[in-house]
Amino acid sequence: MLLALIRFQCTLLVRFFLPRESELCVPRQEDSHTRRYSRRYRLKRSWVKNLWIGTCLLMLCFPLLPFVLAIGLLTSFLSFAILDETA
Repeated sequence: MLLALIRFQCTLLVRFFLPRESELCVPRQEDSHTRRYSRRYRLKRSWVKNLWIGTCLLMLCFPLLPFVLAIGLLTSFLSFAILDETA
């Protein structure tokens, strides 16, 4: 009984550090979102991440509500434009 309990706890510990099965990137041809696994899309996603980091730093420097709203909406638009699959 003690061995089963130790094995169960070790399994939970290992599963905590592993990604869920649904998060594993195994693209299939019939998926409509296979473009998300490409190198080009990951590069675009890193650009968007860096854009948001820079924008958030700018928002922290100037915490005025109209400025934060305007730059947040502009950054959202730019993020969608960069990640657009037709571009």
